Amino acid sequence: MDALDLTKAPPRSPNVKLGGLYFLARTIDKLRATLPGGNLGRYYIRGFSSSLLEMLGVEERELRAEVAKATNDDEVVAWLREHTDPSMYDEINEKLSKRNIAGRINDEDFLQKYPFAANLPREMRLFDMLDLDDRALFAKG
Repeated sequence: MDALDLTKAPPRSPNVKLGGLYFLARTIDKLRATLPGGNLGRYYIRGFSSSLLEMLGVEERELRAEVAKATNDDEVVAWLREHTDPSMYDEINEKLSKRNIAGRINDEDFLQKYPFAANLPREMRLFDMLDLDDRALFAKG
């Protein structure tokens, strides 16, 4: 897959489901941004992407290597299904998608990166907050 420049457009929404998993499309985009010629911009792998990989039992370097070799998302999904337990995907989705602002509101690093979160409803899902952040970031430029 080609490298991405995440200073020109955001990664895909965390609400996009790919291969049966939330956040996988976004994680693939961020990994593509770490490939030669890519630019991760203000994004990073730690956080939801690292949580997803940990729950799947996949090392970041392994998935990055597959992303680099693949020609499309379907190849990455096929590799992932061969190296993980797809029966766990629903449980992983539930754990990731239920996270909300209330669970992070006392985290100084979180509030430094997302100061606007302090003014959002505590029950707002973090997936939706990230979508808001992406829209705001790219509406400016």
